[in-house]
Amino acid sequence: MPPMEAVIEKNTHPFYPFFKRLFDLAFSTTFITIFSPVYLALALLIKLGSKGPIFYIGKRLGKGGKHVTIYKFRTMYLDAEERLEEMLKNNPKMREEWEVYQKLQDDPRCTPIGKFLRKTSLDEFPQFLNVIKGDLSVVGPRPHYIEELEGERNSPLKKYAQFVLSVKPGITGLWQISGRNHLSYEDRVELDSLYYKKQSFFYDLMVVLKTIPLVLISRGAV
Repeated sequence: MPPMEAVIEKNTHPFYPFFKRLFDLAFSTTFITIFSPVYLALALLIKLGSKGPIFYIGKRLGKGGKHVTIYKFRTMYLDAEERLEEMLKNNPKMREEWEVYQKLQDDPRCTPIGKFLRKTSLDEFPQFLNVIKGDLSVVGPRPHYIEELEGERNSPLKKYAQFVLSVKPGITGLWQISGRNHLSYEDRVELDSLYYKKQSFFYDLMVVLKTIPLVLISRGAV
């Protein structure tokens, strides 16, 4: 593969970055304004549903491999990792599912309201704040965990990193409209890398328009 610097020099329309940023700001600001009552209602349900903060704040890989802070509504119990470790140790079928998808359909870490938030993708609403900050875009590869690139295991992200990390990660993208969590982890990363080759303003708009009905019917979500 070519070095990261060469990959980033992809020949896109010279005004594409400007219009992409303009769309990100306009879409995110409008979305937050319209759905602010929903934000408040969800925050109350999370607080009443289990002990812990309203928001999950975590580090992810941004453009160029930069570490960025992302926001989501909290969907897990405070002892989430202990619950997962115990479940994977005692349930071979779930362990196999985790190794293939890096997700679980019946995730023991999730609170009751958390399962609903994930099913409807409402847990990702706070990420529009990340878009306004400039760390994320509305459309792009998913924000990958730092461990996927820097960990010892042979992650598929290492194979495609030069493409995936050459653009800002997004709230929605190719894998969300191509099967979402029914895809294996490697398939999702490969689709993330494909976005680099296809990116354009009208392609981004197509992804957004395809995402809306999928979110409304919660297709492929966990």
